[in-house]
Amino acid sequence: MLEKLDGVEIRFLEIEKLLSGPKAVSDLNLYQKWTKEHAELSKVIIPYRVYKQVIHDLDESLGLLKDTDPEIKELAKSEVAALTLEKNRLEEEMKYLLLPDDPNDQKNIILEIRAGTGGEEASLFAGDLFRMYSRFTENRKWKLEVLSQSPTGLGGFKEIIALIHGKGAYSRLKYESGTHRVQRVPATEAQGRIHTSAVTVAVLPEAEDVELHIAQADLKFDVYRSTGPGGQSVNTTDSAVRITHLPTNLIVTCQDEKSQLKNKNKAMKVLRARLLDIMIREQDAERSKERKSQIGTGDRSERIRTYNFPQGRVTDHRVGLTLYKLDSILAGQIDEIVDELTAFYQTKALQNLEEADVKQ
Repeated sequence: MLEKLDGVEIRFLEIEKLLSGPKAVSDLNLYQKWTKEHAELSKVIIPYRVYKQVIHDLDESLGLLKDTDPEIKELAKSEVAALTLEKNRLEEEMKYLLLPDDPNDQKNIILEIRAGTGGEEASLFAGDLFRMYSRFTENRKWKLEVLSQSPTGLGGFKEIIALIHGKGAYSRLKYESGTHRVQRVPATEAQGRIHTSAVTVAVLPEAEDVELHIAQADLKFDVYRSTGPGGQSVNTTDSAVRITHLPTNLIVTCQDEKSQLKNKNKAMKVLRARLLDIMIREQDAERSKERKSQIGTGDRSERIRTYNFPQGRVTDHRVGLTLYKLDSILAGQIDEIVDELTAFYQTKALQNLEEADVKQ
């Protein structure tokens, strides 16, 4: 670890020289690139320099243990104990700081929620989850824009897709991908039996144009008249858009807007995010045949969380976390779950990094 930190400090000093050199003055793009790298490296270098000072002070205190003066020896013992604790704390902190950044962490996200098994009850729960994420978004002062939706007559959704604008949106919500299970008594259940339904959630980083080139020849566009439940929202013009990506056979539709151009733009956002997700998963598979990275590749078929209404309980099965706070969680207060998941996957990533170091 110390060798890696020494390497980081060498690069940090190089960046400082570059920022004060002639190229930084003449080339704005280089200046911005180096400034960003300097800020990222600072997160590691600041605690590393504190750590080196603690090591220096600890060595001095250990030397004082040999002093013949009983008072100085006692004081040195106290300092050694305190400095040792601080040394251990900083070592743990720096281990996590050395984890490679996920390049998608600061991106906006495409949130896709689909009703699974359970019929209308699953559609209603899809609506509950959408409202949960909407409130979480509001609490963080982010912006949510619905891109596409297929509502049902009772207030649920067969499918709803939204774009969430917010710094760090992907880093906070990337572990929400997977199957969310609900256990409750439906309003239509006369005998009070608990039904189990499922909803799938996909969290995809928004793809930028520079990351993903899509050839126009690979796209097939179809336009048609939009439809809605009960004859609502039926347009008299062909404003709905269906885009097919021919190489992958991915199909995206959007009919929420009255403007065909707006529907096309929204559908392209979703298509780009899905293609980027495929690209990330392929890269992860190439890097490791034994395991899949948790960055943006949540198994959509895996049951990750259960919401039990009779008990007021929410259980995340990946970390074994159970909270009896169903109402507040559905009101968007999911930070406790998000923090637990982030710590869990950071620990796993650290273990993988240490195993790789041992093999080398």
